[in-house]
Amino acid sequence: MTTRFRMMSVTAVAVVAGAALGSAACGKYSYASLRATKAFKDGNAKYAAQDWKDAAAKYEETLAADPNYAAAHFYLANSYDNLFKPARKGEPENDAYMQKAIAEYKKAAELDPSGNKKLAMQFLVAAYGPDKLNDPAQAEPVVKRMIDMEPNEPTNYYGLSKMYEDAGRYDEAEQALLKAKEIKPNDPVVYTTLSGYYNRQGDFDKTIDNLEKAADLDPKNPQGFHLIATFFEEKVRKDFRLTPAQKTDYALKGIAAEDKALALNPNYVDAMIVKNILLRHEANAEKDPAKQKALISQADEIRTKAIALQKGAKAAGATK
Repeated sequence: MTTRFRMMSVTAVAVVAGAALGSAACGKYSYASLRATKAFKDGNAKYAAQDWKDAAAKYEETLAADPNYAAAHFYLANSYDNLFKPARKGEPENDAYMQKAIAEYKKAAELDPSGNKKLAMQFLVAAYGPDKLNDPAQAEPVVKRMIDMEPNEPTNYYGLSKMYEDAGRYDEAEQALLKAKEIKPNDPVVYTTLSGYYNRQGDFDKTIDNLEKAADLDPKNPQGFHLIATFFEEKVRKDFRLTPAQKTDYALKGIAAEDKALALNPNYVDAMIVKNILLRHEANAEKDPAKQKALISQADEIRTKAIALQKGAKAAGATK
């Protein structure tokens, strides 16, 4: 529920336009409906070109001919949304764009003949987000309404959690994510989302615990294990409170995670690079010179292989 809800794709415009034209074809054509259809088509062309002002004007023309044209309400809202610039908040004309966007998102959600209710509500929540109006009190009832509509959809709880987190309501943010886990306990995304929350709260143990659960639920995906290793590497590198023994322990756990990733994909360059760094962390904490030398030698070997694979990939790309 953030700025990713900003601009719809050209393909999405075509889909919505097709749905709207299809429903118009089922009814009786009138001069007003034909005028609305033409203005909407012209608006879509302007929208696809990211000409927000002219697109908005055409969607306004559509609605003047047919006030119940829900798709036009939605794209009019999104055109105004794109005209709004957060850096110019406080300027009357700029602020008016967002107020118009909100009004039109609400109308699109109410009318909803072309199936845009959920999408309109998502954009409405984003409009109340911290990078726009920063009004979580207005966003909360919209998100809860979305949860009522789809009580078994975890993404709605993700949105509610982020809203609470942005407002500093951390206990409620965590509870929303735990509710998502209750709904879909076997979905790896639930656990990566939880790990992201705990990482932002500085709870390393819970971050790792949830990353490990996510990886275990998707055991054939090397990226999950690699992600765990990157967190261990960052912890060793940045947390100067760690003792040498703790650094070694975390480095070994990171190496074990990368070994799982590399067992699934022996040519996983990113995993090799991080394993190389983790081996050097382990070497830095090692007091035995012989063991330290062996660890650095192993790290050098992995790094050399990773560089060779990167060069090979670049060469292959250049010949295409």
